[in-house]
Amino acid sequence: MIARTTHRFLKRLGPGLITGAADDDPSGIATYSQAGAQFGFGMLWSVLLTTPLMVGIQVVSARIGRVTGHGIARNLRDHYPRPLVAVIVVLLLVANTLNIAADLGAMGEALQLVIGGGSHGHALVFGVVVVLFQLFVPYQRLAPVLKWLTLSLFAYVLVLVIVHVPWGEVALRTFWPRVTLDRDYLMLLVGVLGTTISPYLFFWQASQEVEEQRAAADEEPLRDAPEHARRHLRRIKLDTWVGMAFSNGIAFAIMVTAAVTLRNAGITDIQSSAQAAQALRPIAGDLAFQLFAMGIIGTGLLAVPVLAGSAAYAVAETMKWPIGHGLAPLEAKGFYTIITVATLLGVAIDFTSIDPFQALYGAAILNGVIAVPIMAVMMRMAVRPDIMGPFVIKPRLQRLGWFATLLMGAAVVAMLVSLVV
Repeated sequence: MIARTTHRFLKRLGPGLITGAADDDPSGIATYSQAGAQFGFGMLWSVLLTTPLMVGIQVVSARIGRVTGHGIARNLRDHYPRPLVAVIVVLLLVANTLNIAADLGAMGEALQLVIGGGSHGHALVFGVVVVLFQLFVPYQRLAPVLKWLTLSLFAYVLVLVIVHVPWGEVALRTFWPRVTLDRDYLMLLVGVLGTTISPYLFFWQASQEVEEQRAAADEEPLRDAPEHARRHLRRIKLDTWVGMAFSNGIAFAIMVTAAVTLRNAGITDIQSSAQAAQALRPIAGDLAFQLFAMGIIGTGLLAVPVLAGSAAYAVAETMKWPIGHGLAPLEAKGFYTIITVATLLGVAIDFTSIDPFQALYGAAILNGVIAVPIMAVMMRMAVRPDIMGPFVIKPRLQRLGWFATLLMGAAVVAMLVSLVV
């Protein structure tokens, strides 16, 4: 009975769980590690605050996809000025490519720490594997593989079990934080928010809802099949809550681990997730190091397809190209070309003199900045009857989504002000 209930519960999880887990990519791990190493427990509060906000905005994106049968970019293209759509998609493509470069670089460095060899060569292999994986694995098999890869994030829970944690102080500083308003704190806070509430997650989850609907022979967009609305909207809510809580729980674990190990050892400058793993080794032991490093590789294998795929969905929908992992490469040449180019360009960046830390930090801050207008437009779409039909979002979800948008906007403005003052 318990096994059957658990199986039924897990079957209801999909796009939301994968989206949440992909949020904890190697560049996100580096950002969370830096937050713990530099400010100790001083930024744990942000994880609790952003969890319901992530849920709100991701539920909005998922509903847009399931109700309309189209992704975010397609709805933008159909209902908003083309210059606005072009700016959003170009910025998303740039941010995602930088993120892919940072993630592949971190994966290469992590594998180098574990087995030796050259980090650039490892990054190249990972990039090629990810491209081939998306080109030749059909959606019905791709989605379950991505779902299983989410288990790699439990490595960070195990690390937290290994190290000594003063849980009383963690609880105190989580609910009664010491917040400073200097430039370094504000920039890292925007980086954490940009890593946690990232535009590529909006595009990915909406498009995966569309993929799920198209993959089922008897499913239609909810606007055309309202009799299925109750079941799917409840599933989306559950899936998204589980995915975002899982994502932020892992982020919390990484921050705490970095605070009680790296910061206590005087290490306050972390420039990559691989560096965090390496610094952890003499402090917490080989097992913690191995788990941390392998977690980087596992979550990277999940996140890079999501980053490349979300960019491909956005560009292909904007350009009116055939789209989706449900199509063969020759049936959606433009879509798969964007996946290939974005991934391999990320590999190429790792072979240049561009500082990987600056790339990931820049991507996190860029994500934070561009998230604000995208979230505002999404919130406007979600209340338009001509787009959502009878499924416009209710006032409570509106308030949650707009609060998330205003918080991101306020953090970005505070960061920009701190740069000029």
